[in-house]
Amino acid sequence: MTPNELNRYHSLYEQHLTNLKLQGKRPATIDAYSRAVRRISRYFDCCPDSLTPDQLKQYFASLIQTHSWSTIKLDRNGLQFFYRYTLNK
Repeated sequence: MTPNELNRYHSLYEQHLTNLKLQGKRPATIDAYSRAVRRISRYFDCCPDSLTPDQLKQYFASLIQTHSWSTIKLDRNGLQFFYRYTLNK
């Protein structure tokens, strides 16, 4: 990530953590949902707010090959939360 993207990512990530806490999520849920955002950011080496639907499909298709269904569901839920409450999409 470029320094500008990295700053945007850190800002959005902190907002995500705040939103999770404000929604009253349990610590294990906060950990899992925040891990989903970190994992997809690392996979594409970019801020998750700039991902396309095709990139998301690609990510989950590759995740199916390496992770359990419970992990995939947690990542999906974590990213849905991120898009809904942090990005307002």
